[in-house]
Amino acid sequence: MTTSISPAQAQIFPGKGLGFVTLGASLHNVLTRVKSYPQTYPAIDLAYSTADPLRKPVVLQLPSNGLRLRFDGPDQRLRLIEVLDFSRVNLVYKSQEVLKGVKSTEQSLSSHGPSFRHVYNRLFGPSYPGEYVPPADPQSPYGTYVLSYPGVAFSFPLQHSAWSDQCDFVALLSSSAALPATSMSIFQGSSWPEVRAKLFTQQAQYPRSSALIGKSRESLADEIEEWHVLGAGKLEVARRTSSPLYITLGETTPQDLIADFGPPDAIYRKNDRRISIHRATGPGDLHPSPSPGRGMDIPDADHSSTNSVTDDSDEEMATFNIGDPTSLPAECFLNYFHHGFDAFISYPTAPGPAFPASGLPDPSPQPASSQLTVTKIILHGNVPGSYPFNRHRRSRWLIHLDESGDCLTSESPYDEVSERLRATWKGSYTSAAEERALQRPMVLNRGWGDSPESSVEFLGGWEESTAKSTRSGADGQDGGLGNTELFGFPGLLFEVLKNGAVSCLTVY
Repeated sequence: MTTSISPAQAQIFPGKGLGFVTLGASLHNVLTRVKSYPQTYPAIDLAYSTADPLRKPVVLQLPSNGLRLRFDGPDQRLRLIEVLDFSRVNLVYKSQEVLKGVKSTEQSLSSHGPSFRHVYNRLFGPSYPGEYVPPADPQSPYGTYVLSYPGVAFSFPLQHSAWSDQCDFVALLSSSAALPATSMSIFQGSSWPEVRAKLFTQQAQYPRSSALIGKSRESLADEIEEWHVLGAGKLEVARRTSSPLYITLGETTPQDLIADFGPPDAIYRKNDRRISIHRATGPGDLHPSPSPGRGMDIPDADHSSTNSVTDDSDEEMATFNIGDPTSLPAECFLNYFHHGFDAFISYPTAPGPAFPASGLPDPSPQPASSQLTVTKIILHGNVPGSYPFNRHRRSRWLIHLDESGDCLTSESPYDEVSERLRATWKGSYTSAAEERALQRPMVLNRGWGDSPESSVEFLGGWEESTAKSTRSGADGQDGGLGNTELFGFPGLLFEVLKNGAVSCLTVY
């Protein structure tokens, strides 16, 4: 499939894509490429549900190009490509231009699109009968006839008074009762009626990144499908075509990570200690916590690509070779934007405890070592409307709470996550007061400072009633401050938006 992004022509690939846009591509992949060509795509409109951005579809509209792209909410993968204005994009199918080559005797083309005869005789050929949709407005004289081919469909306005189940649809659409096509859709499936009900839920055929199409497994790292958080510092990484990988915090090395996922897209050296005051007390402190979990033992949550070599740290990081783990600083983040995660590299520390009902043993204390290891994994939700939106592609995850397969998912509202985890860790704290203190939210603001891309400010803990009312705002917005809240459980740190969506999960 061509990867040309030129506006001169857009090749139609039924069931696959349009030009460089491929069905199954991630929202991050498509939006990043579109934004890199502002002269070609001067207007970009993104529509999503502020109340439920992870379950409802996300719609990317390019009005200057006559295109609308629909992505599913949970996985953010492209499911439907729609051409809404044929005059704004030069469509080509097998060297035949969609709006050219029509005989003068045929019904003239308008800005709406090609006639039925042109589609039927010159472009795609015979087809099974489509379906007629009566007008939604009783006063409208036109309904819509959807002519469907494998992977592509056209919508033609048809006079409602002319429609009959007994009519030959070819003769009917060739008559003056039908107008030129008003839209075209590209989808994965044998026909539009067959695929319509499962459009956003069926398994995507093509990968999230167009770079992986037609490439061997040896040339590029396989893409990640899902993360399984098993507890006790263990994670299973489900991949698209290869067998799963396993990461053990405190043991997996940067060399292991680069061998499995390729070189990182960026490296950021950690040097921000502004939240070290919030760490839990350690063995040498006057009042150590007796609980097995560390609650809000926050692992320096200025942790993601909000600080990366693409920002103010370019000069600072210029001496480090992204592909060479031996050149890494003692503590740094490896940013994998296209895989949807970051990894914190440091000297081994004991990860969080096992979930009580998981059947896994608690991790053993780590001996002192000079070997750098992965000590934290940060999974990014890429939630529309969040401050770091489109910095990473979306990562989906499952938290396995017990041996029966009981799980929390990346689409679970945080109120549900909190309730389930509170029940999981019930009895693990020395008192109700300690439990409340450790699970009290902190406010994270990403929108202040001279360098907004790398600014993280903590405003302190809020009372539970205040936090709850803030998260339940009807519009799901943050009033311009970019505030989110941080909630901690043993080995887990959740960054939560005010609509309850989990924007980021740190496993440590």
